[in-house]
Amino acid sequence: MGKYRKLGHKRGWAWAIAVAIVKPVLLSTTKQRWEGGDKIPATGGCILALNHVSHIDPLTAAHLSWDYGRQSRYLAKSGLFKNKWLARFLRAAGQIPVERSSAGARAFDEAVKAVNAGELVVVYVEGSITKDPAGWPMVGKSGAARIALATGAPVIPVGQWGAQQLLPAYSKRPHPFPRKTVRMKVGDPVDLRDLVEQEHTVQVVAEATHRIMDAIVDLVADVRGEPRPAELFDPRKAGVRATGNPNKKPRTK
Repeated sequence: MGKYRKLGHKRGWAWAIAVAIVKPVLLSTTKQRWEGGDKIPATGGCILALNHVSHIDPLTAAHLSWDYGRQSRYLAKSGLFKNKWLARFLRAAGQIPVERSSAGARAFDEAVKAVNAGELVVVYVEGSITKDPAGWPMVGKSGAARIALATGAPVIPVGQWGAQQLLPAYSKRPHPFPRKTVRMKVGDPVDLRDLVEQEHTVQVVAEATHRIMDAIVDLVADVRGEPRPAELFDPRKAGVRATGNPNKKPRTK
């Protein structure tokens, strides 16, 4: 588990409210099994790269990073910012809106700026809750790799499992009782030093993404206690929507 750390700076009103409300709820509905949390840098800019299994993942990841003395910033889907009150809260908490359907240049620039300013930015590398029928990570997107290559900051991989039992993928009904065990294993920084020094071509970004996803899948296999799949699920090859609920029928006019 490692020794928990205290936050080394003032947390701000949004985080004060979030911790006061969310942490007791998570403690009452989940059992935390953190492993390797002390590998999260105590200070300095970094990218925390995780697999995505539930809409509650941002809360459990924030819980992990908070326990080890860091506030987390997220690339959050822009739809969450449409409500002005929620948008005010999210921005005060440092969250970054991103348009999934666009190149996301503004979100990328904000994430790079945050990392260069010494902050921890959380990225779900798949870009959406996994569509793999067995819940394994699917092929990754390039966001985490591009931020890492642009900043030279460490990418800390995390494999997680169990949050989907509390709130199943694309469900609005949580299952809080009995308490669910959420396992998160933090790995060593992904070695991208050779790639940072190269021109950041499509091939270099793809290789960085592959290394990040490879590390995450190994950690997921560890926390699941199962062998990793030989090949990652690819929504495009499977004819499945890459984002959103794959079981939801498209609207008809």
